[in-house]
Amino acid sequence: MTPPIAPLGLEYTAEAARRSGCRVEIVDLALAEDPAAELERAFRHQQPRLVGVSFRNADDCFWPSGQSFVPQLESLLEQVRGLTDAPIVLGGVGFSIFAEAIMRQTGAEFGIRGDGEAALPLLARAVGSGRGLERVPGLIWREPGGLRSNRPAWPKVFDVPTDRKAIDNPAYFRRGGQIGLETKRGCDRACIYCADRLAKGMAARLRPPADIADEVESLLAQGIDVLHLCDAEFNIPGGHAREVCDELLTRKLGGRVRWYAYLAVLPFDDALARRMAAAGCVGINFTGDSASAAMLANYRQPHRAEDLAAAVRLCRRYGIAVMLDLLLGGPGETPETVAETIRFVEAIEPDCAGAALGVRIYPGTPMAELVARRQPLARHDGIRRHYSGPLDLLRPTFYISPALGDNPAALVRDLVGGNPVFFPPEEESAPGARPEGERDDHNYSDNAALVEAIAAGARGAYWHILHRLRSA
Repeated sequence: MTPPIAPLGLEYTAEAARRSGCRVEIVDLALAEDPAAELERAFRHQQPRLVGVSFRNADDCFWPSGQSFVPQLESLLEQVRGLTDAPIVLGGVGFSIFAEAIMRQTGAEFGIRGDGEAALPLLARAVGSGRGLERVPGLIWREPGGLRSNRPAWPKVFDVPTDRKAIDNPAYFRRGGQIGLETKRGCDRACIYCADRLAKGMAARLRPPADIADEVESLLAQGIDVLHLCDAEFNIPGGHAREVCDELLTRKLGGRVRWYAYLAVLPFDDALARRMAAAGCVGINFTGDSASAAMLANYRQPHRAEDLAAAVRLCRRYGIAVMLDLLLGGPGETPETVAETIRFVEAIEPDCAGAALGVRIYPGTPMAELVARRQPLARHDGIRRHYSGPLDLLRPTFYISPALGDNPAALVRDLVGGNPVFFPPEEESAPGARPEGERDDHNYSDNAALVEAIAAGARGAYWHILHRLRSA
């Protein structure tokens, strides 16, 4: 996929395994000109005890295309099995959301649901000694009677290495325009659609602000000065966000680094906005979802439309670019509630607003339970998918309110009316397909405009780069 995003979880886990005493080799196929040949070269020179595969995204999470990456994972594992007899362990956010389903489909020997930094070295030792699998956090493995699972690996202490040299971050920065880091994992919010709690836990696990600043300094030393915080919501809890900003300010890093973050609309006040701007924040992507009170209640969001307006005003006050991520088509959505949201967002004038259409249904989320209670999922008239046969939530499966009609994308595009603030939804296409010509959506997967802009020197969050291209 292009632009390429540096594999943050892979880097944290590999460096943690090295520090625990494991010998670790990384084969980064994302930057390889010929991934198959690169894999063959790697295994020609070494025979590992354990092969770890990081699987970050199960699909592109984008209704019009509905591109699943599980077939690519299966193909990769088939190639690995042709090169080594070592067992394979899967990990990553994409794996953790669908852990047991992916284990069954791929036939991998092991999987780790949750954090891999402590679990992977324990698994390597267990594989070497032939015992101790039941003590590896988050481990899923095969026994004669089927799969066996330990509790997810969500340790209370979130401790990852701060020295970012395990992968070629400068190459990713040149080709991807930004580098990520985490200040926390897990989330205690109750949004009905989000799978973050399935992968990272149901409580925020916070990193010490000093460690975060150390990591920023490590990246700056490599010439990387544009970062993206990969937290679900940087400002939850708000106190930790302020402490992170204060540490960056204490070390005088605010003038040396530019960074972007995802934020919940609440809590966000003048004090936090001022701190973030001073500490180097140049862009915020808010989880806005809707401006309709009814839809916000359905999504279980605590903010209201006036809070969206206040957030945009604060960003304007402190020179922070602002993006509102909307989620249109959820349970209870009507043409009237969509129009209400579009008109309100037009009035408050953010830099960008993503008019995403369709809610990806993840198993184990309140969204899946809510929709199933109203009507069996397999026969639900709100279900949208690009595959036939039995319903399989591992494959891209979406919900769009039937009240939006047979062509909801056209409805939304008509309401947007060409307003350049909005990234409107694409029309439905075949799985993995892209319409010809210039695109105006904000699906970042294989986005030629982004690739060209980054090659020409653009840096930053992708929504911000696309906004600047539109404004040029």
